[in-house]
Amino acid sequence: MKHILFAAGLLGSLAMGAEAETLSGYDRFDIKASHRSHLIQGSVWYPAGSRTYAVPIGDNPLFHGTKALIGPKIADGKFPLVVLSHGSGGNMDSLGWLSSELALRGAMVLAVNHPGSTSGDSSPRRSTRFSDRVHDLSAALDLFLNDQEFGPKVDRSRIFSLGFSLGGGAALQSIGLTLKASKIGDYCAENPKAPGCDFYGKGGVDFRNVDFALTDGNYADPRLAGTIAVDPGWPYAFTDESIASMEKPVLLINLGSQETLPFQVNVGQKGSGMADRLPNATHVEIAPSNHFSFLAICKEKARFILQEEGEDPICDDPAGSDRGIVHQQVIDAVSDFLQLPGVQRN
Repeated sequence: MKHILFAAGLLGSLAMGAEAETLSGYDRFDIKASHRSHLIQGSVWYPAGSRTYAVPIGDNPLFHGTKALIGPKIADGKFPLVVLSHGSGGNMDSLGWLSSELALRGAMVLAVNHPGSTSGDSSPRRSTRFSDRVHDLSAALDLFLNDQEFGPKVDRSRIFSLGFSLGGGAALQSIGLTLKASKIGDYCAENPKAPGCDFYGKGGVDFRNVDFALTDGNYADPRLAGTIAVDPGWPYAFTDESIASMEKPVLLINLGSQETLPFQVNVGQKGSGMADRLPNATHVEIAPSNHFSFLAICKEKARFILQEEGEDPICDDPAGSDRGIVHQQVIDAVSDFLQLPGVQRN
């Protein structure tokens, strides 16, 4: 296992300057899936081969959006593909800061909004259906690879999943790691106020009494060459057997150090130890940072809005941490893992 520690507070401010107008392409899809009663919203960020018009994607009262070119020609060549799963209560466009930069470095990023677990409709009960998240990614991949324009542009030997938090767990399941939901139930019974456990508890969820066919199965998509999981949810619940037998490369990113990481997402020695037990894993720790550092850059009044609404302090970063620098280090770690070239100008 390769272990890398990034010091997020040691870099100067990021200089965007001349690269500010180098933009990726962006488009949307409606995805049909047999396991869903309605269409799944999907999007793609990709290397642009022309210039159209630019709009901010994912901009809202809390978070700054990411500018992209809407529907430009796809650049020449074949590109690796990343299939992206957002966290609980998140959405595909809120991770534009990452998707855009990966596209500028020569990848395509296919993302979805997971019904019942996205911004505005995140339900504790519906969010227990872990298999639905993985099947969302596979359905998006089915559509994308068969698309007349995008399909031929994919390097099919370099298709990876990437997920954050609950999406990180889905990413791990998408390559064949399996978990036991009852382990989550046991942990939450002893720690009902722990992050994640409190959310499910408010919905009356007991993971010892769920439909295990929707949580504990092997949902592997054989088209995936590997995966990237950022602060993955419930790493301690994955089975020893599936971890030991996993041959595909895995990048695990933790936002924080072993001294600060919550047990629920820690894949290091003071957590689940998953990083040491996976045969082909790279483990990156970025500190100082925290779980919320993965979210988009907050606007000036966001903290006051969150306080008034009684929401989690998702715009508060640890002392000495800069969210923009954390983002850049995540981008660099993912780019290195995917062996992407530098920024492609349009």
